[in-house]
Amino acid sequence: MRQFDLAPLYRSTVGFDRLFSMLDQLGGVEATPSYPPYNIERTGESAYRISVAVAGFTPDDLSIEMKENALTIRGERKPSAEGEKRVEVLYQGIAARTFERRFQLADYVQVTGANLENGLLHVDLVREIPEAKKPRQIPINGRVPTQTIEARRAA
Repeated sequence: MRQFDLAPLYRSTVGFDRLFSMLDQLGGVEATPSYPPYNIERTGESAYRISVAVAGFTPDDLSIEMKENALTIRGERKPSAEGEKRVEVLYQGIAARTFERRFQLADYVQVTGANLENGLLHVDLVREIPEAKKPRQIPINGRVPTQTIEARRAA
């Protein structure tokens, strides 16, 4: 595969850093992480849900952080307490390794809640566009209402 050098574009543009870093990631040889598996669902007109399979993790082992337009979900199993009975695992098919999964969110998408249920971490999102950013109809000044014209004719 060809490698493209985007360095000249970095020097001549302002404000497109995120776009270029995303292009760099696409062109890189880094493999896309496949653990843990997840689903992204639309639950309403402007509501979404990310479900991440985190079997074996407790709420204390998981952290969710939102910074700017990036949602990061991390999981790290804490070492078991010494008071707990140690079990010898003969075969471990349920992966419980440390992970970090990042999701790039669109503008105005906010996290409304998260819950852990049956080995799935559900993160609920909603997209709320501020009133100032919504399209609105602008009246044109100088337009003469039809009632004023009719009133002049009658006089």
